[in-house]
Order: sequence, then structure tokens, then C-alpha cells
Amino acid sequence: MELKEFLNSGYTAYHVAANVRTMLEEQGFAELTLGDSWDLEVGGSYFVTRNDSSVVAFCLGQRSVFNIVVSHTDSPSFKIKGSKLVQNDSLLRLNTEKYGGALLYSYFDRPLKVAGRLMVETEEGVESMLAVSDYNVVIPSLAIHLNRDANEHPFLKLQTDTLPLFAQGQADLYEGLTDRKVLDADLYVVPATEAFNAGAHDEFLCSARLDNLTSVYTSVCAMIDADPQDIAVVACLDNEEIGSCTRQGTPRFLQQVLNGIADALGYTPTERDFAAENGMVLSVDNGHAAHPAHPEKHDPLYHCRLNGGVIIKHHVNYATDGLTSAVFKRLMEEAELPYQDLYNNSELSGGSTLGLVTSRELGIKVCDIGIAQLAMHSACETCGVEDVDTMQRALTAFLSSAIAGNGNITIG
Repeated sequence: MELKEFLNSGYTAYHVAANVRTMLEEQGFAELTLGDSWDLEVGGSYFVTRNDSSVVAFCLGQRSVFNIVVSHTDSPSFKIKGSKLVQNDSLLRLNTEKYGGALLYSYFDRPLKVAGRLMVETEEGVESMLAVSDYNVVIPSLAIHLNRDANEHPFLKLQTDTLPLFAQGQADLYEGLTDRKVLDADLYVVPATEAFNAGAHDEFLCSARLDNLTSVYTSVCAMIDADPQDIAVVACLDNEEIGSCTRQGTPRFLQQVLNGIADALGYTPTERDFAAENGMVLSVDNGHAAHPAHPEKHDPLYHCRLNGGVIIKHHVNYATDGLTSAVFKRLMEEAELPYQDLYNNSELSGGSTLGLVTSRELGIKVCDIGIAQLAMHSACETCGVEDVDTMQRALTAFLSSAIAGNGNITIG
């Protein structure tokens, strides 16, 4: 699957996980189920899913150390509250709430889709099915004539201003998505604009959900391309945008998979500790490129640029420390790939990632990295085309390498 197709079809975490599953199955990865007895072989490739929205894949090398890449499958959007519609005169609007930290004004006056999963009734109980509307919805702005201060002081109320226009006259939300009986659903309103290149040399990639689907895509492609010496693991987890506190979003799901691997391979408690203590995690999540109109928003000495290489994220919100940063830089130099350090303006805290929570839950050293981008959490974000390729090559090198607890690196 090409990146643009992955971005265009990855409307929600459920669609992303389905795409990841397809990519893995096409390469011969075998699906496992937590709680079952696993029969694993060195050189084998496997994956586990949870809640239709998270996937953990792994390949077994000869060495007993975990090299892990984590990213997240969800992106900011609007979550639909039930199936009841808000009526104003003859117009019906979807009743929504904000999911994650969306840049709200960017969602106005552009094509949006209804997408997610439906829980439909079966003879045996309940079945999950993917859904995406074949129609668009839109959030219309209030005209400048009626809101003269809109350009200077935009002010939005989530319960009134950001409800998408759904239909005129009578309509049913579920009937437009399936003819089966829907018991409940997890539905979102998401950008429908397709990914495109920009710039005089097509050097920029613009799309919804670059944060964090570029990380998911490059991670999965790297897993497919890698030749692991260690136990290579790629975890694509849901719900990072709202705190990673769900059963499918927490790194405890990843820990359960690691425990399953250790049990299947017959590790003793000491060998399990060795696999974690000598392993490493790359937390892959996009970061901020220096904005050309607002350089003052960034650290004056560290301006990350588009197409400047993988960024290494340094801040108390991230799990990177001197050791993990140095190990990753050494890896990049061995692979002859560019990288750049990201430090925030000291007045701004920046966002968070899976890095700290993964470090806490797994007790493994972590380095936070990503692709530099502009307009994070907008309905249309921008990154550098070269950086996507650099990230994929970097992750392939990482998953193919052997990294010892003392920081020594062997490139596969």
C-alpha cells in the first residue's frame, strides 16, 4: 500500500488498524491471540490486535533482546455522540464532541466524512464492521458579515459552532451507513481531503492525519523490510491523542505481547529482564518544524526544518535522555542518515507522546523521535517528502540492528 492511499483511507484508528493488518498479512505475518498458547519460531513474523484499533507486530531474530517502535493510530477529529441529530428549522446536524486537540478552525468549510465502526446485531451476538460515508458533510462558517471580528478574535463553542451539517429534511445516521441493525457505534467526523504534494519541486506532502499515520506507515514498512538480529517489535496503539489510558491505547497491551513472546520462548524471569534492560524503544510521533511566519515560537538555537532529517525530541514531556539520544545518533551516522535535535521554546511545553508512559510501563530505555511538520492537528498538515523516506530507512536500520545495554551498536 502506498503512503497516500494509507493516509486517504486511514479515516479512523479502526481503518488504520485494518490497513496495517492487510499490509502484514500480505507479507506472511501470522495473527495470534492473547491468552492462547503461542508456538513461535526464530525467523517467524506475527501480529496481535486489540479492539479493532491497535496492532502489535513482531519478528524473531536470533538474539533475546527487544527492539521496539511505538506510534499511534488515532488523530484529532470530532466524535459523534450517539445517533440523535440536532434539528434547526429543516436542517439536521450531527451532535459531536472534540476528540483530541484539533485545530478547530481548519475543519470549517471543507469536505468531511463520517467514519468509524458500527456494532451490528448478529444471531450469535454482536459484530464489528468498518464504516465510511459515501457522502460528505460540512461545518459551515458564520459569514464575515455576521461575525466582523472572526479574523481577529475567532471564538468557537463546541456544542453549537462545530456541529457538521448532515441533511435537510428527514434522515437517519445509521441507515446511511448500513442496512443492518446497529446496536451502537464509534463514529467520527474526519477530513476527506486527499493527500497531495505541494511546492515548486513537489517537496512537501500535505494531508490530514500526517500526525501520526506517517509514523505508523513507516514503522510497518520498516518491519516488513527489516532483517532483525533481536526481537523486532512494532506497536501501533490507539488513543494517544486522549492520554493512552484505554485498554487498546496503553503500553500495557504491548507489555502483554512481550510477556507472551517471553513465555512462548521459555524465558526465565532473569532472561525476561535481560530482554528489556538491554532493549530500546523508539517512540515515533511527529514534531514541530520551525514555522516561517513565527520563528519566535521555537527555540532560538534549534530550528528543525522540513526535509532536514529525523528529529530527536528533547523535553521533560519526552523520554529521551543523553544515552538514548546518543545511541540513536550513532545509529543514524552508521546508516548515513540525517537527523536534527528538537528543543522547545522554554515558554512553551509542547505536546506529549507515548514515550514517557512506555518508559514507565515497560522499564525500557526510550528515545522520542519523529518527522518535522507544520500545522500539527490541522485538518491538513504539511511535512517534507524526503523526511518520510529517511524515517522509514532509520526505523529499518533500528529494527535490523543489535543494540547492547552499554550502547554498542551492530547494524544488520
